[in-house]
Amino acid sequence: MDGLQAWFEAQFKEKKVEPNSGLGEAITYCLKRWDRPTLFLREAGAPLDSNLVERALKKCILHRKNSLFYKTENGAEVGDLFMSLVHTCELNNANPFDYLTELQKHAEKVAKHPAAWMPWNYRQTLAQSGTGIDSR
Repeated sequence: MDGLQAWFEAQFKEKKVEPNSGLGEAITYCLKRWDRPTLFLREAGAPLDSNLVERALKKCILHRKNSLFYKTENGAEVGDLFMSLVHTCELNNANPFDYLTELQKHAEKVAKHPAAWMPWNYRQTLAQSGTGIDSR
C-alpha cells in the first residue's frame, strides 16, 4: 500500500496525470481519504472484503421474501427457527440436512443433553457415542 500511495503521488509530481482529469480526480479522492482504505492493515488477520457478511445478508433478504407466504404466525416462527438453524449450521461447516436428521434420530439424547447437540459440536457427540453421521 505504501508503494501504491507513492505511485499516486508520483503521478502528480512527474506530471503524468492532470489533477483535473478523471484519473487525477480519482487519485486525489483516494489520497485525501488514505487512512480509510488502509485501516484494515492495522489489524492482523482482518478480512480484505465483506463477502461473509454480504452472504449472510442475502440469506436474510431471501428469508424475508419467503416469509411473505407464511399463512400463520406460528408458521412464521417455525420458518424463522429453521432458517436460524440452517444458517448456524452453515457458519459451523455442518450440513444442515445431516444435522437435522441426526437430531431426529437421537431425539431422546438431544432432550437429555441439548448443549451436546449444537451444530458446532454434534459431530464430537456422535463420535463419542459410537454412531457416525454416515451410519444410517
